[in-house]
Amino acid sequence: MVKHQPLQVYERQLCLSCITGIYGCRWKRYQRSHDDTTKWELLWSLILLLTFCLLLVWFYFWWEAHNDYSEFNWFLYNRSGEWSDGTVPILATTAAGFTYIAFLIVLALCHVALGQQLNLHWLHKIGVTAALLTTIIGVISVNQTWAQEWDVIPISLQATGPFLHIGALAAVTALSWIVAGQVTRAEKMMFQVVVVLLYVSVLLALYVVPLHITSPCIMDPATLKPRPAVIGHQGAPMLAPENTIWSFQRALQMNVTGLEADVAISMDGVPFLMRDFTLRRTTDVEKVFPDRQMDEASLFNWTDLQQLNAGRWFLKDDPFWTVNTLLQREKERIANQTVCSLEQLLELASYHNSTVVFRLRRPPPKHPCYDSWINDTLQAVQQSGVPQSLVIWTPDDNRAQVRQLAPDLIQTSVVKRSPQVLEQSGISSLLLRYNQVSREEIRNFSEAHINLTLYTVNEPWLYSVLWCSGVSSVSSEAPHVLLKVPYPIWLMRPNVYCLAWVSADLISFAVVIGIFIFQNYHMIRYRMSGMRSYNPEQIMLNAAVRRSSGDINVMKEKLIFSEVRNGVGSAEELYGDSYDYYANQGISQ
Repeated sequence: MVKHQPLQVYERQLCLSCITGIYGCRWKRYQRSHDDTTKWELLWSLILLLTFCLLLVWFYFWWEAHNDYSEFNWFLYNRSGEWSDGTVPILATTAAGFTYIAFLIVLALCHVALGQQLNLHWLHKIGVTAALLTTIIGVISVNQTWAQEWDVIPISLQATGPFLHIGALAAVTALSWIVAGQVTRAEKMMFQVVVVLLYVSVLLALYVVPLHITSPCIMDPATLKPRPAVIGHQGAPMLAPENTIWSFQRALQMNVTGLEADVAISMDGVPFLMRDFTLRRTTDVEKVFPDRQMDEASLFNWTDLQQLNAGRWFLKDDPFWTVNTLLQREKERIANQTVCSLEQLLELASYHNSTVVFRLRRPPPKHPCYDSWINDTLQAVQQSGVPQSLVIWTPDDNRAQVRQLAPDLIQTSVVKRSPQVLEQSGISSLLLRYNQVSREEIRNFSEAHINLTLYTVNEPWLYSVLWCSGVSSVSSEAPHVLLKVPYPIWLMRPNVYCLAWVSADLISFAVVIGIFIFQNYHMIRYRMSGMRSYNPEQIMLNAAVRRSSGDINVMKEKLIFSEVRNGVGSAEELYGDSYDYYANQGISQ
């Protein structure tokens, strides 16, 4: 008669099954392995880690580039001729890819912590490859079309650096649990030394990173300069159509100190406000003059320009996703906006005693005003009746002649020059993109009494950094946002920051040491408890020696026969939730 004795009753390990199943499609117990990860899978783990790091930088770049989304969309429009918000698909794919890769990283860390063999499924390998290649293509594309925007990363780190350091320190400190577990379970001295040295190197690097973190917001609040003045770039283009009277009126309602516009000259010599080379994006020229929709804006006379509607496109395209926040009467007013002339803007500025900055675009060579464009613009300024001290003049052409005819104009350069050259040229103001000057240069311009205006500043974090740097004024498309920033987002004394830095390092060090001690103590107790039986096979199984699955199965078979015959204990007590090969099997006696 044959008796079948059940050796083991397994508990369900739902969490472990999900981890190994999602990562490598190893849902069954017999599919899992505690063997060393193959070199091929280690290579894929490195590729996964590289993809995660690259996507992290890419995600951070687009998160901080929010300040310049409108600039990016305008670049796309100039290349394609069609207006669309190109940031939406980029943000959606970046967020999806980063979430997916980060999830795989977490699953891989869980495998390492549980001692499971890494075996990334081939579908995930395709996904990782697609994410890596897509990100690389995106980086190359941005580098070719929008290379200046990479500067937003070091600039933003002046605002986020101290906080990112704390976050990175917390993450690496938490990883010490997994690192300590691997070191205590490993028996190869070389492996232990390499892992510990690598981890300690990363940790020490994080401990000293603050030595290289520089932020203008780490300063004595008593030395903080006055709040930078805000100039409405094209008015308030997030709340009204750009370069229209209503847009400038909305900006003035936000207490801006100045208005900035882009100026072109019509065929009959009237300076008017238009950013684009054509009228297609911001007017209904396709409906009024369908045969001329591709013509340059300067090739229309002022009478024709007055027939165009310059507001309905804003309600239709909603370029800043703000139309739903507007009142019905505001939408009605927007729908009736027309092309604005420079003279109308100057009269509005004069009434509100506001300064005016305008960038003048020279008409094409065959234009009747090609040679007289400076004089025509200067004549419009003089006819408007605006005080010359309120007009910031930026064109470099014929500057000496302009200074003779209108000596009170604020001569401003849009090209970066040294304070000495500016002083020799009689220029008292600079208008530059925010990434074109450093903190030291800002300080030098301030000491030379050069008024520095930086554009385009839409985000509170960037406004705060420039405020702490000592910038006197900024040009913004979001004056309604900056109006709500009465003080820098954060300001910290150097001694307080030093105390926070040292405290974080000490806490991290204490936690890491404690985790390593605990893991080592736990492993010693585990190994000692496994030595209570003197059976040779039992000792060999409980030792932390890596063996192949075949050897372990043979050893376990010998141990099972030995323990059952000697009556040492039940199979459930002896083997708990260990080996899977003998699940639901019987031994013939």
